[in-house]
Amino acid sequence: MWTKAIALGTVLAALVAAGCGGGVEPRSDIRHQQLSGRIQADGSSTVGPFTTLAAERFQASNPGVRVTVGISGTGGGFERFCAGETDLSDASRPIEDEEQAACDKNGVDHVEFQVANDALTVVVNADNDWVDCLTIAELHKIWAPGSKVTNWSQVRTGFPDEPLELFGPGTDSGTFDYFTGEINGEEGASRADYTASEDDNVLVRGVGGSKGGLGYFGFSYYEENQGELKAAGIDGGKGCVDPSVETAQSGEYTPLSRPLFVYAKTESFAKPHVSAFVRFMLARAEELAKGAKFVPLTDAQLAKAKSDYNEALKQVGG
Repeated sequence: MWTKAIALGTVLAALVAAGCGGGVEPRSDIRHQQLSGRIQADGSSTVGPFTTLAAERFQASNPGVRVTVGISGTGGGFERFCAGETDLSDASRPIEDEEQAACDKNGVDHVEFQVANDALTVVVNADNDWVDCLTIAELHKIWAPGSKVTNWSQVRTGFPDEPLELFGPGTDSGTFDYFTGEINGEEGASRADYTASEDDNVLVRGVGGSKGGLGYFGFSYYEENQGELKAAGIDGGKGCVDPSVETAQSGEYTPLSRPLFVYAKTESFAKPHVSAFVRFMLARAEELAKGAKFVPLTDAQLAKAKSDYNEALKQVGG
């Protein structure tokens, strides 16, 4: 259930009354409403660049608002969020039952907004000249719990005798949850003998520094580091498909395309500067997704996000 706000003042009223586009289109007069306050966000390192870019652009026209964005991972972000420590939680997967139970226990009501899409990308070193595509079965063979695959020659007949060095997100990451669920059939099921980090830049450097390296993370980090890395196409059973904006939106890049979310605590959303910031993210979702190198929402996804925003605003506004 939504927590009702008693009074939000003229700023929130102005937001409710916003004209076209389902009430979340950008308005030139937001900067004149003298919004002020602090917003604390934490969570997914994948979604972090989206929220950080949104914060930079929002603060440029709203200097009274300060947005702090952490990247403790989706699980770590929800832990803080459900303890009531943050206003927004970035997530590269939906909230899980145990996390929801923690929120319920602490009286933390919230609303979920999809803000972008991602194509979770499997990468190898730029000098790797033997991998263009990997099957789901091969990825499972590499990453399954207890896997003893330590050389590329063990992955596929014809691959060279080259040591395989693995890099991936830590267990608090929504990327880890999503990848293990899709590749190994159970969230959290993975071999443990790999270099793990919640900081995707560490993974980029690891794969980039090892000829036999292989790792996985969000599409934006691959896009930023194409000189050091090469993306492997994925054969999900219908032929090899490369990660891209087009294949993620069309659903061809399966099973590693996924939605990305921002969760807003209802108590925080009732504050004008927080609801205005969420509104800004949705009004400029395509621009922000492209700027952060994500896959923009489809028209249907954006329409739902705007509808969710308007419904949430009505609930807290009385």
